[in-house]
Amino acid sequence: MNIKFADRMKDYEEGIFQVLNEKKLEREKAGKRVFNFSVGTPDFKPPQHIVDAFCEAAKIPENYKYSLRDIPELTKAVEERYRKRYGVELNDDEIMSVYGSQEGITHIAFAIVNPGDVVLVPDPGYPIFSIGPSLAGAKIVPYRLYEEKGYLPDLNEIAVKHGKNAPAADRAKAIIVSYPLNPVCKCAPDSFYEELIKWAKENEIFIIHDNAYSDIVYDGKKGRSILSYEGAKECCVEFYSLSKSFNYTGARMSFVVGNKDFVAVFKRFRSQIDYGIFLPVQYGAIAALTGDDKCVLDQCKEYEERRNALCDGLTEIGWNFERSQGTMFAWTAIPAKYGDDDVAFVMDLFEKTGVLCTPGSSFGDLGKGHVRFALVLPVDVIKEAVDIISNSDVLK
Repeated sequence: MNIKFADRMKDYEEGIFQVLNEKKLEREKAGKRVFNFSVGTPDFKPPQHIVDAFCEAAKIPENYKYSLRDIPELTKAVEERYRKRYGVELNDDEIMSVYGSQEGITHIAFAIVNPGDVVLVPDPGYPIFSIGPSLAGAKIVPYRLYEEKGYLPDLNEIAVKHGKNAPAADRAKAIIVSYPLNPVCKCAPDSFYEELIKWAKENEIFIIHDNAYSDIVYDGKKGRSILSYEGAKECCVEFYSLSKSFNYTGARMSFVVGNKDFVAVFKRFRSQIDYGIFLPVQYGAIAALTGDDKCVLDQCKEYEERRNALCDGLTEIGWNFERSQGTMFAWTAIPAKYGDDDVAFVMDLFEKTGVLCTPGSSFGDLGKGHVRFALVLPVDVIKEAVDIISNSDVLK
């Protein structure tokens, strides 16, 4: 039987992380050491009070039914978290859960765009920012982020091309923004968010803000929510994830918060495909949101020490590696001798040292010539990897 698959599948090749994982498995099978900095899965354990809350709820047979909704205690926990952590007041109708930000961003465009509507996404940027809206038939238009501009978009330039006065076919319906931004590891100043909100309202462009890393910001700074800026709820929703702050990764627990009309429409869409978050997962999330933040702060400190070991260590051996401002990653240009062929460099580095990172071109056209390291190994192992790179010829 000759099965003809959907034409859209031509656009989705095997992901770079699967390709890199195959390379890793081959090397391990040969008995060689691998330093895996490629995938951003936290290596920390979830705090014990979260595990205990999940396990206790999992012992109750009634909790294995469809939940159908967020239990009231969970909604109140999100409100408490945003009030205490960000100084933001949320109402019940401004909150909904999703199965992780990846799933939420995959589906969110279905609630706001028609086929052919323009959605603006960052380049470089996390791949799901483009893939999600494209599944809803959106026209994906990257906004370009340059190092010399602090990886911040030129909002005036975007407004000319895609604002409310642009030709109808080019006007944007939504823009996806995320700071600290994976993969480039840059934060945005308060002035940017203030300008962005004003710009979005003037140009009638809705903001979708991914706030995955506000608890992993370095050098004494503290991440904020876009909703803490005046007027944000009029034109914005935000994804808030428990994956990176609390290592609740496999539980798939995130929230969409902000504009109540958008939340209502998105809830209605997801009611067609979902029966609610597993109740034990909800109880674990409550424990995370209402618990002591010491575990979050201690973890951020450890990530910062890893950043220092990697960025400073590689700079000392001749690879100029700028310090990450936030996220659990580090980002830099590849050594000059490789030109802009980041894939060739990643493969050469891996073959010669066992150090595995991710080519920047997998995050967009402007990622070409760069690499991303995930800070998922302890400081002593990072220092060992730096020594091995120093003794190789990849930087010479």
